[in-house]
Amino acid sequence: MSEARAGLSTSDLSVVVVDDDFRVAALHRAVVERVAGFRVVGEAHSGSEALALAKEFAPDLVLLDLYLPDLPGLEALRRLRQVVDPLDVIVITAAKDVASVTEAVRKGAMHYLVKPFPPSVLEERLASYLAMRRKLTTICEAGQAEVDEVYAALRINVERALPKGHSPETLRIILETLRSTTEELSADEVAKRSGVSRATSQRYLSFLSRVGRIDLVLRYGSGRPEHRYRWP
Repeated sequence: MSEARAGLSTSDLSVVVVDDDFRVAALHRAVVERVAGFRVVGEAHSGSEALALAKEFAPDLVLLDLYLPDLPGLEALRRLRQVVDPLDVIVITAAKDVASVTEAVRKGAMHYLVKPFPPSVLEERLASYLAMRRKLTTICEAGQAEVDEVYAALRINVERALPKGHSPETLRIILETLRSTTEELSADEVAKRSGVSRATSQRYLSFLSRVGRIDLVLRYGSGRPEHRYRWP
């Protein structure tokens, strides 16, 4: 069944959720709708429904179960790519066999999630995928460093990737400060709101911007542009 969400930004990435279990599909849909930057445009419970929604909406991303009643999931992936090009896919399945994983990787799945898993895992994968997409829009020419940053954004867990001397607790404070407002904030403003020093604020903001987890906005005036930061 298809259903576009009203009132969402046209810049949000469109998503089709595919799972043969109506309850699981609804759960995944709810997770997607909690993550800023995405909008669910359709929900399918079979391969044929998924293909029909792909033709109708040409989504950016499909969350694809591999166990479908009418079509093997990997075959559905192949046909979806014929209907929509380009199309990104995150496989969500109970299939643990190496052959399925191998074929999904070869067919270009962005992530492969094995059921069951907590909603936070899907949220993290969606956030990393969004960071990768945003990173691609910020580069004009891709040298090796830029390519590495794109792939790092896709796979990154920011706490595991923290540079030496950075603390996960401070990282979470900085992220929560930005997440709690729709405003663009300077390093000074983030420091005052989060209770850290300006130098600490700047270090963490630079790191988060570099890996694509937050947006850097340049505000131009009479002198050098001011760096401001916002939650995507």
